[in-house]
Amino acid sequence: MMKNQKQLFNLNEDIHYLNCAYKAPLLKSSENAGIKALIRDRNPADITPSDFFNETEDVRVLFGKIVNCLPSEVAIIPSASYGFSSALNNITCTRGQHAIVVDNDFPSDYFSIKRWCDTNMADLKIIKANNSLELNGEIWNNDIIDSINEKTALVLLSSIHWMNGLKFDLENIGEKCRSVGAKFIVDGTQSVGVLPMDVKKFNIDALICPTYKWLFGPYSLGLAYFGSYFHHGKPIEESWLNRTNALDFNNVSNYDPKYKPYAGRYNVGETPNFILMPMLKQALIQVNKWLDNDIQSYSKELIKPLISYLQDLGVKFENSAYFSNHLFGLKLPEEVNAKLLKENLIKNNIYLSVRGKSIRVSIHVFNTSEDIEKLIKVIELTKKSRS
Repeated sequence: MMKNQKQLFNLNEDIHYLNCAYKAPLLKSSENAGIKALIRDRNPADITPSDFFNETEDVRVLFGKIVNCLPSEVAIIPSASYGFSSALNNITCTRGQHAIVVDNDFPSDYFSIKRWCDTNMADLKIIKANNSLELNGEIWNNDIIDSINEKTALVLLSSIHWMNGLKFDLENIGEKCRSVGAKFIVDGTQSVGVLPMDVKKFNIDALICPTYKWLFGPYSLGLAYFGSYFHHGKPIEESWLNRTNALDFNNVSNYDPKYKPYAGRYNVGETPNFILMPMLKQALIQVNKWLDNDIQSYSKELIKPLISYLQDLGVKFENSAYFSNHLFGLKLPEEVNAKLLKENLIKNNIYLSVRGKSIRVSIHVFNTSEDIEKLIKVIELTKKSRS
């Protein structure tokens, strides 16, 4: 069993941060890399031509290990929406086809696929959860799979639902997409880096991941996998760094029209990002180490007292096939007032997401049993205050 990793962070001892799905804390190693990069930036003479490429190549290798792809299939992007646009701009459809998205997916996902449908005069099918059921993971997944047919041009789906952590069956959804010729785009924001991801096994055509959550990278950087369908596509922009002769600074004005192989064409301009890229590299080194030690098992053991406490209050949880140990949402019991709970959480320095009558808990290896015990005490205090 993995041991607590709080020593790798500069977290305030008085803070109980249960909100990694909002933004991950910065690793000490990434912080130090950022400071070194800032100091180096004082004197541009210290930045050599090789610095434009070495760090980004290391990042591609590290991300490729996490999602099981070649480094050349990884692109550096600035955001999820940029990645979606890069993929969707290269997908067409015929009259009468449709796209599929799930209900209440993240806005960037919805608006990206909505624009694609409007541009291509395609219908957009929104697969809703059955909210009359307390547990709908299996039924919702089956509804998604059953909705995919020969008229489906593409499916854009989060790997887990960002609001409640419900797992989507990527393997069977990807297989169904492959069988009917539909493209499968996955938003990996809330699971890549903490849950197993295999783009080949799941038949994913494009995987889009901002780095500032479960990859522990800095804000404004993202990573994307682009499969074989996209290897000869049209990128959003025409960065000189994406050309095959970019390494030869003395020859770049010869205007080589050839892109770097595979996903290389989709890199955002100024990919070297001399300050943020070293920070991301250190984060991915650490994430790879954690993944070798099973983060989910650590999280599962950590939340056992919380799950048991809430079950005693009548809260229902999905079975393990659809439940994410690192991120889960729950409807508060009737005896717990959401407004009062939010106030009590703030007073006790507990940070998580409160949305209406639901809360979202998202933890990682920096969290301790004390964090969970404190949350239980505050929920119990709020419950008693109401009674």
